[in-house]
Amino acid sequence: MKSSLSPLQRFVSAISRSPLRTTPRRVNADSICARCWRKQQVRFAHQPADDPSWMSVVDNPAKLVKTGNRHGPGLIILAIIPITAFALGTWQVQRLDWKSKLIAKFEDRLVKPPLPLPPVVDPDAIADFDYRRVYATGRLRHDQEMLIGPRMYEGKDGYLVITPLERGDAGSTVLVNRGWVPKDRKDQNTRKAGLPEGEVTVEGLLRAPWKKNMFTPDNKPEEGKFYFPDVAQMAELTGSQPIWIEETMIPELLTIYHREANGIPIGRAPEVNLRNNHSQYIATWYALSLATAIMFWMVVRKKPNEITRRVRHNKGW
Repeated sequence: MKSSLSPLQRFVSAISRSPLRTTPRRVNADSICARCWRKQQVRFAHQPADDPSWMSVVDNPAKLVKTGNRHGPGLIILAIIPITAFALGTWQVQRLDWKSKLIAKFEDRLVKPPLPLPPVVDPDAIADFDYRRVYATGRLRHDQEMLIGPRMYEGKDGYLVITPLERGDAGSTVLVNRGWVPKDRKDQNTRKAGLPEGEVTVEGLLRAPWKKNMFTPDNKPEEGKFYFPDVAQMAELTGSQPIWIEETMIPELLTIYHREANGIPIGRAPEVNLRNNHSQYIATWYALSLATAIMFWMVVRKKPNEITRRVRHNKGW
C-alpha cells in the first residue's frame, strides 16, 4: 500500500525516530578551531578590567604635555661643531704655513757646504744650526758605545749606534749617531768591520736634542737599555758635550746591502724628514665644518608634521 504522507512529513518522522547526539563532537587539539577557541578563552579570562589597578580612559583622559622647546641641547651642540671645526681648520692653515717655512729653511741649510765643528760648541746655539751639515775629526770610543732600540729599518728590527767622538787639539767630545744595525749585529764581536780604529772624520747633520713622548719608557743606563736619545743623559754618562751629530751617507742600494752584511751602521740620508700632514688636516676639518653646517640648516628648516603643528597652534607653544 502506497504511503499517503508528503515528503516533508516523512523527513520529520525520520528525525523523530533517530536518537539525537548528546555528547559534543571531539575537536582535534591541533586544529585551527581549537587554537582559536583557546585564544578566545584566554582573552576573555584576562580582561584589563579584572586588574584592580586598571583605570578607564574615561576616568583618566590623556593629556598633552609640553616636553620642552622645539629643539633641545642637541641642536646647540650641532651648531657648535661647524664653528669649532672651521676654527681648527684655520689653525691648521697657519700650521701648514709655519711647517712649510721651517722645512724650506732646513733644506736651504742642507745645500750649503759642510762646516768644520768648532772645538767647543755652545749647546744653546744648536737650534740656530739645526740640520746644518758639519764634519768633525777624532777617535771613536767604541768602549762607550750605546744602542738605542728597538728601531725599525725597512721592516727589520735593530738598533741605533751612538758612539762618543773624542776630538784632539783641545776639542770637546761629542755624540755621534752612526746609524742603524740589525738586531743580530747587536754584539760588537759580530761587526768588527763597523768598529774603525784610529782617527776618523765624521760628516753629518747637527741636530737639536730629541724630545721624549709620553709613550716612550725611561732609559735604564745602569742596565745598558736606551729607548730614546736623551742627549743630556748620554753626554753625562760619557763625559761629552750635549752635542748630537747624525752621520749621513748616500742611500745607494748596493752600499746599504754592503753595510748591512758587514755590520757597518747605515747612516741617514742628508734630507729633511719632518712630517707635514697639515694639508690633510685642513681638508678634514673644513669638510667636517661644511657637513655639520648643512645638517644644522636641514634640522632648523625642517617643518613640523600636521599633528605637531596643530598641537602647537592650539596650545600656543
